[in-house]
Amino acid sequence: MTVKRAYAKINLGLDVLRKREDGYHELRMVMQTVDLYDILTFEKRPEGILIITDKEELPGDENNLVYKAAKLLTDSCGIREGVKITLAKNIPMAAGLAGGSADAAAVFHGMNELFSLGLGMESLREMGVKIGADVPYCIMGGTVLAEGIGEKLTGLPDIPDCFLVLTKPGAGVSSGHVYEKLDGTGIGRHPDIDAMVEAVRAGDLRGITARMENVLETVTAKEYPVVEAMKERLKELGALGALMSGSGPSVFGVFETEEKAKEAFLTVRNAFPEAYSVVVRPLGRERNETVYG
Repeated sequence: MTVKRAYAKINLGLDVLRKREDGYHELRMVMQTVDLYDILTFEKRPEGILIITDKEELPGDENNLVYKAAKLLTDSCGIREGVKITLAKNIPMAAGLAGGSADAAAVFHGMNELFSLGLGMESLREMGVKIGADVPYCIMGGTVLAEGIGEKLTGLPDIPDCFLVLTKPGAGVSSGHVYEKLDGTGIGRHPDIDAMVEAVRAGDLRGITARMENVLETVTAKEYPVVEAMKERLKELGALGALMSGSGPSVFGVFETEEKAKEAFLTVRNAFPEAYSVVVRPLGRERNETVYG
C-alpha cells in the first residue's frame, strides 16, 4: 500500500498571451504549492482500476482525472495488475486550486512507487500533460514559472515564509467558460510576470504581493462580485496583497504573521459564512519534500 498527498496550488501571477490554433491558451504564470491537500491511498488488486471517493458528486469512472491518470500509466507502462485508489477530498472543487490536477499528479507518483516503475520527474511530467495542463506543475510542485499551456516549467526559489487566508465562495467556476469569455472580451492589461519572477528570486515578499495580478479576474469577478469583495476585505484586514487563484472563484490574502492571518480568517469566516475558508502556508522544495508526493 502507498499513500500520497495531493497539494493545492495558487497563482501568484497569471497572464494569458494568446489563444493557440489547437484551442489551448498560451500562458505565463507563477504558481505556488500550498499545504492544503487531498489524500490518495493506492493498493494493488488482481485486475482493473477501482476508484473510491468520499464525495458523491465526484465520479469514480473515466470522467475522473484520477482514473484517466491510472489508465494512462497502466497502458503506457504495461502494468498487468490492477489498482484500487481511495481518494479523501479536502481541496474544494471547481475552485481554481487545481484539485483534480493535483490528484492526477499524486496518481503518477503513487503508481510509480507502488509498481516500481522507475519513472523520473521528466517522464512523469511528459505523461502528465496528456491528462491536463496543470498536471506537470502539480507533479513538480513548489514555486514555478509555468509557460506554454502550463507544461514549460522553470523552478524558482521558495518564496519567503508567510501565511495565506484562502477562501472559496459557495459557487463553482468552469475554467472553460472563463477562457471562452476572455476570448470574447479581450485583455486590456497584462501582469508583469518578469517583475514577479525577479521579486521571487530576490526573496522580496512585499515585491511579490505588489505584483500579484490575474487577467482571469476580469471575467470571473464580473460574474461573481463576491470575488472583489473578498479581496478588498482581506486587504482591509492587513493582507499585503490579495488575488483570485486560477479561473476562480477562490481568493487568497498574503499575511506576514500567523497571528494576523488567524485574526483575518476569523473575520472572513464570519463575513462570508457560505464560503470555505482556511489558513495555509506556501510549500517549497526545501521546506517540505512531501510536495513531490
